[in-house]
Amino acid sequence: MYNKIMSSKIEIYTSESCFYCIAAKRLLNEKKLKFSEFDITNNKDQRNIMVERSNGRRTVPQIFISNIHIGGCDELYALENLGRLDEITSEIFNDRIK
Repeated sequence: MYNKIMSSKIEIYTSESCFYCIAAKRLLNEKKLKFSEFDITNNKDQRNIMVERSNGRRTVPQIFISNIHIGGCDELYALENLGRLDEITSEIFNDRIK
């Protein structure tokens, strides 16, 4: 049940052969957090959606948790290093089952 709930709450925009995308997905997978991935490599529509949602950012990855723009790989790892990633994902899970 936990993974099903989380899958709709974490979104990551990626492109093929992107080291930072691979690193971000690796962290999410290591934490057993399900996510929806949008590969923008050959998808102009998804790229435009990403740019709009991320306030003009054009680099990948762009990560959203519960529709809140987290940023890219560096910001995701910063949250992890501060212990905030577990806190944020735990809050999402708890809010959904109350």
